[in-house]
Amino acid sequence: MLQNDSRKVKKGDTFIAIKGIKNDGHDYIDEAIKNGAAKVIVEYGNYENMIKVENTSDYLHSYVKEHYLPIIKKLKIIGITGTNGKTTTAYLIYQALNKLNINCAYIGTIGFYINKIHKKNINTTPDILTLYNMLLTCVFENIEYVVMEVSSQGLSYNRVDGIEFDYAIFTNLTMDHLDFHKTMKNYLNAKLKLFQKLKTNGIGIINSDSNYCDYFKTGKFLTYGTSGDYKISDIDYNINKSSFKINDYLYHMQLIGDYNVYNMCTVIIILKLLKIEDLKIRNIVETLENAPGRMEKIRYKDNVIIIDYAHTPDATLKILKTLQNKGTIITVIGCGGNRQKDKRKIMGFIAVHNSNYVIFTSDNPRNENAKNIIKDMLKDVDTSNYEIEINRKKAIIKGIQKLTKNDILLILGKGHEDYQEIKGVRYHFNDKKIVLKNI
Repeated sequence: MLQNDSRKVKKGDTFIAIKGIKNDGHDYIDEAIKNGAAKVIVEYGNYENMIKVENTSDYLHSYVKEHYLPIIKKLKIIGITGTNGKTTTAYLIYQALNKLNINCAYIGTIGFYINKIHKKNINTTPDILTLYNMLLTCVFENIEYVVMEVSSQGLSYNRVDGIEFDYAIFTNLTMDHLDFHKTMKNYLNAKLKLFQKLKTNGIGIINSDSNYCDYFKTGKFLTYGTSGDYKISDIDYNINKSSFKINDYLYHMQLIGDYNVYNMCTVIIILKLLKIEDLKIRNIVETLENAPGRMEKIRYKDNVIIIDYAHTPDATLKILKTLQNKGTIITVIGCGGNRQKDKRKIMGFIAVHNSNYVIFTSDNPRNENAKNIIKDMLKDVDTSNYEIEINRKKAIIKGIQKLTKNDILLILGKGHEDYQEIKGVRYHFNDKKIVLKNI
């Protein structure tokens, strides 16, 4: 078997040394041989049983397309791209298809879900070899559909090279990842690559309310939003559930908020394209649940604690607006280190102006000082309804202690993550577990 991770090498495998962003696979050849690699593919060096090539990454892409692609072509693949909503949308589609006895796997931020087995992912869109191996597993496990999140970085690094999509969904495009893409134009162009990978008869599904929607209107497509082929209207919700209409047909769901109606609308479109009858779709929609760490609710006395992955200005504003007038809002929030700095002050401003009280804390500071990150978040803050508690565990506990009656504690930024990255080390940390241990 071909491996690009020396730790996964078993006796008889072939190890290919890939030059990555941070690491060079050539540095791990000895480890791969020690673990049993029978052959190594390299760009330089001198090893027994080696194949020397000019570019190992190009070789890998050619290899998987030649040997794996013919096998996985039978899969029907749904790709989802956008700044926000990818995980929820993908997870909802995954649930819906399986509830209809259509075997579906999910690949994305929260992992690889297949036949009730869940494995973690390092990246939203895995490296090309990992991804192709996942798709091969799907074929061997008799999966019919695969729904996957396709990130802008995954598209930029050609991680989905060779894969053709039956459906491509565009959720939205707002400021994020500009530390990587530098400009919104570059960010947009990366997202557009997914739609260029549609099969000849593939269908694009586009959010017509996005300012960028027209860029995605190529080939065969459908639109959804306040206008378009699937028109959303009459949204109504409380802290527990939502109702809405699509083309004047009424639906109810457990998820709340306008943005989740948009996410659910894409599920409805996919099911309609698969010729599922309206009443069955309506019944399925009522049963679908949030993805882990996405608007995940925990009841505490007469209060609600909500854990959410929101880590962009747009996502933060949307979830806070969703909860307006539903109770006193206490928000625990931070920003990641070594990422786009100019969004920090925006998120700080949004937090204090849309919450009753804010506790600023650390997120994944990575190689930055958490104090400096919070300082950046406070640059445009012109209110006094906040405090600083750098220790995230203590910040969450403080938030819980401030709850009285019918209040909402909103813990943002990490969602499903089970670690906190500090100075290059990932320490075990999970917002939900901290909450459950302290209520």
